[in-house]
Amino acid sequence: MSEREGISALWKKEDWWAVWLGLGIIACAIVFFFAGGTLRPLAVSPPKEWTTFSEITTHLAEKWTWYFLLFLVFGAVFTFSTSVMGHKAKHYVPGFLLIYLVSVLILLVSQSEFFHRHSLEAPLVALIVGLLVGNFARLPGWLDSSLRTEYYIKTGIVLLGATLPLTLIITAGPIAFLQATIVSLCTWLVMFFVATRVFHLDKRFGAVLGAGGAVCGVTASIAVGGAVKASKEHVAISISIVSLWALVMIFVLPLASNALGLHPGVAGAWIGTSEFADAAGYAAAQTIASASGNEAAIHAFTLMKVIGRDIWIGIWALALSIISVTYWERGPEAAGRALGVGVIWARFPKFVIGFFLASVIMSIVVMASSADYATVLEPRLIAPIKTLRTWTFVFTFLCIGLTTRFRELAKFGMPPFWAFTVGVAINVPLGYFLSTVVFREYWIALQ
Repeated sequence: MSEREGISALWKKEDWWAVWLGLGIIACAIVFFFAGGTLRPLAVSPPKEWTTFSEITTHLAEKWTWYFLLFLVFGAVFTFSTSVMGHKAKHYVPGFLLIYLVSVLILLVSQSEFFHRHSLEAPLVALIVGLLVGNFARLPGWLDSSLRTEYYIKTGIVLLGATLPLTLIITAGPIAFLQATIVSLCTWLVMFFVATRVFHLDKRFGAVLGAGGAVCGVTASIAVGGAVKASKEHVAISISIVSLWALVMIFVLPLASNALGLHPGVAGAWIGTSEFADAAGYAAAQTIASASGNEAAIHAFTLMKVIGRDIWIGIWALALSIISVTYWERGPEAAGRALGVGVIWARFPKFVIGFFLASVIMSIVVMASSADYATVLEPRLIAPIKTLRTWTFVFTFLCIGLTTRFRELAKFGMPPFWAFTVGVAINVPLGYFLSTVVFREYWIALQ
């Protein structure tokens, strides 16, 4: 990558825009806080556990201007950034307006007492709605440019960093990295072996499948697919299978964790180890956190998924690109391929940098402030960021549902699915064992 290409990536790539947007929101929250104000009015949300429609109509009558202002803020930033990245504003704006309006309805419904009692959180409701609409209705083509799933989730993860103390990352991060490394290596080796030796799939295809299950779902499939020069069809198949299993695990892992009586921190670590997508894992961890009233599940999941697994993307891409050129490829296509540590940086998920910076910045602010955390800092500074984070995750899951087509999965045949599934059968029990036995005390100690 040339110097000019590296600089242009700062405003041409989704990862970097997620960093700028996430850190920008955090900076605004900090400025408002120290100026004696708060972002809380803008970070609007329906009343929790409402029981009558009169409560909602009253709420909307009082807050509709803030909902409109929030749409303008989100819409302006997302429209501008996606335009810079090459998407047409005239297509993005109507699509985002539709996504925003549906998200408002989802938040209203999910905040009701009935949905709270059954642990049906807003992101999960958004996923269900998206799946129903996406699989039983024909969506207009102009909606595609607004279905920026990766952009929304990466922005949400940067915001998540502001609510995760740096001290927690320092103390528990190495454990998360070690546990994730063990599981990732075992999962990838199993998936690759079954795909190539049992089902005789192309080695590059097996590498992409393994990366999707072992590292970071969709992002890893795309990154490794490019690194080993896999076909677009193989990457698409891997993404579809990853998405399918990620959806399954949203429901299975929280139900299993509750049935087994796992501590929220332990459950979050298991989800972080055994989920295959950031967004899906967050939804599962949020379900545990809401049911238990303990955010340790979210903290453990984030440590495992973001720190433990996501940061491996660049390393896996580099290692597999070397193996691909050296052993798998033949002929002119293998010649002249540039390899080196630059591959790590090119494939490294930049939003992870934003996540760390958000944690560092907020930790410094909390330590420097003399205000009480529980009565001042949390409600005026942290809570608005959490609410805005929830909005981005609702956008994310709605988009996941709208873009998931179950009927398309049948076109790919069963061997790739079974190769991935065997890996799942290894990944989930191994992640459970490490979370509940080997590293149990670390995850229970999370707050």
